[in-house]
Amino acid sequence: MSLLARLAPHLPYVRRYARALTGDQATGDNYVRVALEALAAGERQLPTDMTPRVALYHVFHAIWSATGAQLEDGAAAEGDDAAHRLMRISPRSRQAFLLTALEGFTPSEAAQILAVDPRTVERLIAEAQSDIDAELATDVLIIEDEAIISADIESLVKELGHRVTGTATTHDEAVDAVSRHKPGLVLADIQLADGSSGIDAVKDILKRFDVPVIFITAFPERLLTGERPEPTFLITKPFQPETVKAAISQALFFHPSRQKQAA
Repeated sequence: MSLLARLAPHLPYVRRYARALTGDQATGDNYVRVALEALAAGERQLPTDMTPRVALYHVFHAIWSATGAQLEDGAAAEGDDAAHRLMRISPRSRQAFLLTALEGFTPSEAAQILAVDPRTVERLIAEAQSDIDAELATDVLIIEDEAIISADIESLVKELGHRVTGTATTHDEAVDAVSRHKPGLVLADIQLADGSSGIDAVKDILKRFDVPVIFITAFPERLLTGERPEPTFLITKPFQPETVKAAISQALFFHPSRQKQAA
């Protein structure tokens, strides 16, 4: 199989990543072009101990590092809040965060791409999440009928610097809570205390407000149906605290209309 045939399926994704990393599509494409030219000319080789996708990103990063990332100062697209926020995260943390949060690589794969150990990747991700959480602190509504789980989630939310301004155990309580205070983020179970549905509660909330939603549930199959609201962020119970924290950071960062609320 030719080099182009091996890499072609991955090129749209490495272009997406390059744009997010540099803040500008033209700048990102320039790095991708230089990486491909280096591969075609034999100046760079795809590591044989990596999958083609991981190897392509690895070569891209080698090119980016070799040039001193000197093209990185290109302005982010006008009105692209996420791109502007990315530019305020240190480059190394930005890489680790985007590789895992945007591109879906595991920390181990990201470590291969960046030529560091997995622990370093985890530290960089934590630093990026800390920067994001500090900048995007918001008001959170928790929809959860189990008191212990609700308290655990509330503790995690507060650890990240967010404010829990409402808790609900039923559909009606959730709808009432958002009528009194608009949340910046909703964390929702789907099976509630009175037999009502967290899915229905979220649908009613999204009719009024465009806010990011994270579903935390023991019944993920009830959500993955192809109908709205199809969750971008879905966490299965029992959950790991770090998984919830990472999802909160990503949901707030990448939500298209997310605006920082006043404290």
